[in-house]
Amino acid sequence: MELREVIYGRRSVRKYTEQKVERQQVEALLEAAVQAPSAMNSQPWSFVVIQDKERLKAYSDQAKAMMLPLCDVRPLFEKYRSLFTDPDYNIFYDAATLIVIYAKPAGPNPTVDCALAAQNIMLAARDMGLGTCWIGFAWGLFNDPAVKADLGVPEGCQAVAPLIVGYPQGEFRNMRKKAPEVMAWLEG
Repeated sequence: MELREVIYGRRSVRKYTEQKVERQQVEALLEAAVQAPSAMNSQPWSFVVIQDKERLKAYSDQAKAMMLPLCDVRPLFEKYRSLFTDPDYNIFYDAATLIVIYAKPAGPNPTVDCALAAQNIMLAARDMGLGTCWIGFAWGLFNDPAVKADLGVPEGCQAVAPLIVGYPQGEFRNMRKKAPEVMAWLEG
């Protein structure tokens, strides 16, 4: 696939088949991730890969319970209350693979560096015919000290990008994007 086609064709996928993402494919995604630029070449990323549907469902339930109180204090989250209380709603959309990118406390801006690594994973996955979705609802869960301890993640690391990966159910939809908003364009 051409780079432009990959960039313009990448979408958040929320419906997956049962087909397993093989270990070699996940390893290829991780190799793509570490090709991302990082400030001062600090390469502050570390990864957790979970391919256990029962564990992912349990983590989904934990994350929903953590998110529910936000509905009372942040109006933006109120529209998700019914999802957070629905026992059948899985924040990971029943995908069989989750990659969580953790930022190690290294370099001047490890969070941005890890976001760049996440973009590499999402683009490489699209090139491989895989779908991805960045699961913002899982951010708090994977920064919870008990969950980090359960996963063997050092205390100083921060979850940046929980990404589900899988084979999309159906075709990639084309989405219309807004035109670039150029606030200034200065020429000499």
